[in-house]
Amino acid sequence: MKRMFLSILACSLFLLGAAPGALAQQKERTPEEIASQEAERLETLLGLEGWQVFYVDSILQNNYSHMQAELYGLRDSKVENVDLYVSVRDKWNQLTYDAFSKVFNEDQWNRYLKSGAGKEMKLRQKRAAKAK
Repeated sequence: MKRMFLSILACSLFLLGAAPGALAQQKERTPEEIASQEAERLETLLGLEGWQVFYVDSILQNNYSHMQAELYGLRDSKVENVDLYVSVRDKWNQLTYDAFSKVFNEDQWNRYLKSGAGKEMKLRQKRAAKAK
């Protein structure tokens, strides 16, 4: 029992010691990288055609870049109200969903909503109703 406890403790200390170095080596991903990875994920998940992947990637790059700029603007203005950050994220996510609804066919849109996007949309609508 004591031996197992010491093994667990040693592993925990090793992981804690290695974690800061691993985090320092990771660089912040750009909106273009995030958009490209998400477009690839959606291509596989929804069976998108080439032209759809192009539009999805373009939509995501544009919206992620603008959302990031707006969030950085709030941060640089030293805004501490979390609700403002959430409203910015919700605004850009809604714009993304609206654009996707024009690019996806009905079957793809339904699969997209079932993949978790529908739940996020409902939560966003609930937050919007609560804010009013």
